[in-house]
Amino acid sequence: MQKFTILLTTAMLLLGLNRAARADEVEGIWLTAAGDAKIRISACGKALCGIIVWLKAPIDPATGKPQIDDKNTNKALAQRPIVGINIFNAMRSVADKKWSGTIYNADDGKTYSSDLQLAGTKKLEVRGCVLAVLCGGETWTKVGEITVASANQ
Repeated sequence: MQKFTILLTTAMLLLGLNRAARADEVEGIWLTAAGDAKIRISACGKALCGIIVWLKAPIDPATGKPQIDDKNTNKALAQRPIVGINIFNAMRSVADKKWSGTIYNADDGKTYSSDLQLAGTKKLEVRGCVLAVLCGGETWTKVGEITVASANQ
């Protein structure tokens, strides 16, 4: 019985290490399919964070000020700058190279159930769904690793 307990404990530890290694694979700076934003994906506890760190058009042409989250239905959040928003919530590992949670879309101010799936080392399939039936997706491209400079963006 003691050998079984040791074996089970060792297997659980190795599984935990494998999950951490998979999170390392997705960490980095990702360019959205439209090329209009860069997202820094990093570990946040047992989940992933996806922070907007760059916008192609950071200044709102109508106001001359930085883009804000003006489509957010929560008025308390509608004045926050787009750069710096964490667009992932509860994005957790569910399989090898796959994460599930929710994703916030600042283009329409809505949150969708979402899956992330690594497709090689430089491609990330990002899929969002409403009511698990209306789904759409796009492919993000890895454009950089997380460094001290990018962590401060």
